[in-house]
Amino acid sequence: MSDASILTDLGVILATASVFSLLARLLHVPSIVAYILAGLLLGPLTGLVQVSESVELASEMGIALLLFLVGLELSFTAIRDLGKVAAIGGTLQVTVSAVLGAGIALALGFPGRDAAFLGVALSFSSTVVVVKLLEQRGDLQETYGRVTLGILLIQDLLVVVVLTFVSGLGREGETDLAGMAMDLLISFGGMGLLVAIAIGASRWILPRAFRWIGTSPEATLVWSLSWCFLLILGAQAMGLSVELGAFLAGVGLAQLSFNDDLRRRVSPLVNFFIAVFFVTLGIHMDPGGALSQWPAALALIAFVMVAKPAILLAVVPRLGFGERTAALSGLTLAQTSEFSFILAGMGLSAGLIGPELLSLIGLIGLGTMGLSAALILNSRRVYVRLRAGGLLRVFRAPHEGPRDREEAGSGHGPAYGLRDHVIVVGMNTLGQRVVTGIRERGVPTLAIDLDSLKLAGVEGPTLVGNTDDLSVLDSAGIRRARLLVSALQIEGANNLLAYRCRTLGVPCSIHAFDAAVVPDLKAIGATHLMDSKTAGTRRLSEALRAEGVYG
Repeated sequence: MSDASILTDLGVILATASVFSLLARLLHVPSIVAYILAGLLLGPLTGLVQVSESVELASEMGIALLLFLVGLELSFTAIRDLGKVAAIGGTLQVTVSAVLGAGIALALGFPGRDAAFLGVALSFSSTVVVVKLLEQRGDLQETYGRVTLGILLIQDLLVVVVLTFVSGLGREGETDLAGMAMDLLISFGGMGLLVAIAIGASRWILPRAFRWIGTSPEATLVWSLSWCFLLILGAQAMGLSVELGAFLAGVGLAQLSFNDDLRRRVSPLVNFFIAVFFVTLGIHMDPGGALSQWPAALALIAFVMVAKPAILLAVVPRLGFGERTAALSGLTLAQTSEFSFILAGMGLSAGLIGPELLSLIGLIGLGTMGLSAALILNSRRVYVRLRAGGLLRVFRAPHEGPRDREEAGSGHGPAYGLRDHVIVVGMNTLGQRVVTGIRERGVPTLAIDLDSLKLAGVEGPTLVGNTDDLSVLDSAGIRRARLLVSALQIEGANNLLAYRCRTLGVPCSIHAFDAAVVPDLKAIGATHLMDSKTAGTRRLSEALRAEGVYG
């Protein structure tokens, strides 16, 4: 196929995905659902696009980068802080869902291998859908949001084990039991070696390398992607899936201090390839074959929507949390995962399942993700109605558990538990003096800078990131802050900060490092201007008293 044809196919795929994602946003439907529907339109329904090898390669890149991004979320500190509820709740939900799902599939007449594959595919919940919707609601730092995030992190670890298992079964060679056992042994041995490399590098090699390059955000992104592809090549050399290599590369980088900033930088690139992957998946699907199995699809959709919340309602209260936390976590996780599609695609490539089962898994995913989006956005109202109707009494869970009342402090993220704090942007001399002066008066601070080295000696919580990105300010808890101070000497960045603070209703003090920048900052609505380092800190102190930040 010519290069022009490849570009044409990608252009059509992305244009259609953009239109469908816009419609999905208006209807509050997850973007993954929109992409698959776009693929159904382009492939089975109209035949406008035939997937070429190049488009397939871009699709596979989307899977790898998605796993890389998921790995970047998997900080060992986050898992440790979330405690045993994540490990026990996540493991039990996956295990029980897989066993019950496989049993229902067998009862519906599916052969053993297909039933087992269906059970596993239905057992995981969607990290992408859940995290985006919880961020939209502002519930990631709620107790149930933290429990949900912890369970998803454990599920992500279990996904890697399943991917390795499927990769081992899909090896070419012996088909007898001994040959399969040897293939699986080789796969898990290779996985263990890659895990050791990733963890060892995150402890002894990556911190030094990235500390040296840390002053250049662009170079940091390139080095991170290079590390990702290095482990992908290592996985391929061992006969493992590229997804495993990408995931472990992300896990290695997740232990570094700049992982939050890197995750934000990688996300736009990942979003591009994810769109290509899910549209391509939709092109491969056979809607006729899936719809012919609509009774089975409806039964399995109902199973996912009911069984997952029920499992967590049975487990989470026994780990110290209340009925509300358990119910909201269960309702939030009542869908299948993007990994269900990935597993189905791998199973089809390995000859473990047929295209009909791929289409059925896709149909179940479309149904559960669409319904789950509405459920998450209205989860509190649904919980109240379930409780009022007495449907939750069977679980005998206390309305509030002791761990629901724990002080915020075991959460995840630099701004977790902070409220009425001061955000200080730019750790130059002025910024460091501001942080020190504010903290001496007993006011909590959060310092932000692009350079992790400048944050190394700063007291209190810190965040590596570019404040041009609104998600960085969200991570800093801008909506809960009492003041934002910018010590930057970058006119565009200061203007944007002043505008966003005015929009969010947060007072701001901006470094007016040059007389020429003052008119624009005043026009935008900056609360206070610092006109020099010496006068700035003194006047800032007076402004803080005027704002009631301290007495």
